[in-house]
Amino acid sequence: MNGSISIRERSLELSDLALFKTVAEAGGVTRAAHRLHRVQSNVTARVKRLESHLGVELFVRARRGMSLTPEGRRLLDYAERLLSLADEAQADVGDRSPRGRLRIGAMESTAAVHLPRLLSTLHARHPGLEVQLVTATSGVLVAQVRAGELSAAFVGGDVSEPGLAADPAFVEELVLITHPALHRPTADDLRGRTLVSFGAGCTYRACVHTWLAGRGVRPPRVFEVASYHTMLACVAANVGYAVAPRSVLLASSARRAVRAHRLGPRPWKITTHLVRRAADRSRAVEALRALLAKPRA
Repeated sequence: MNGSISIRERSLELSDLALFKTVAEAGGVTRAAHRLHRVQSNVTARVKRLESHLGVELFVRARRGMSLTPEGRRLLDYAERLLSLADEAQADVGDRSPRGRLRIGAMESTAAVHLPRLLSTLHARHPGLEVQLVTATSGVLVAQVRAGELSAAFVGGDVSEPGLAADPAFVEELVLITHPALHRPTADDLRGRTLVSFGAGCTYRACVHTWLAGRGVRPPRVFEVASYHTMLACVAANVGYAVAPRSVLLASSARRAVRAHRLGPRPWKITTHLVRRAADRSRAVEALRALLAKPRA
């Protein structure tokens, strides 16, 4: 294998993609040349040769720098994935210890409460791993794992999809969070009130819909937010109510400004799973899985 792929009966080198990615991230040839420790004329020539090879312009040139054309943005997406796969392949078949990029996703609650200690342990055991963490709702994360954009992701609830595998990671207790004026609210007390939640695809949002529907309450109006900090602030201001893991509330400075209630006579528990492609047995993913010997509450 010579590290290249055939396009139009010619070869596109991974080094071409790496150089293109650097120019795109730097926003110009001058800064890219400095990062690559190369002369500017060499970088310019290679970019032009790549554009000639593909038959499209990849950059819009201006006095203040370069920006990507639509074709350039498409190529950048492929370049990032191919370079990540190349790193993964090298780590998997070369050195026995995990190396290269490990791109993982997580719900914001998991990223804030559970992952700092876990990722610290992972880094200490495998310093050759370059971990990249992104946060999103469970639905988005599962789609990104399926598409190969993430190596693995921590998502809420069970995942049963062909081609995917999941390991239990953490156990969370979901609680109803309201303004302090509400004492032991029932589902009927929430009728007509606004749910403060993340966007569609949020597992906890689906849980509260199920909980309300089981008690004859129609799905509520939703006020969508992008962070737990905003969510709790909105609840404290009596914009509406929310459902979140108790661990998030305990870790927040806003916990005294709101009130937490159980969703029933017994705690409502939900397991966070680490989902991955079933065929992915890379050492990086296996190193992460090894830290999840049993679900952690």
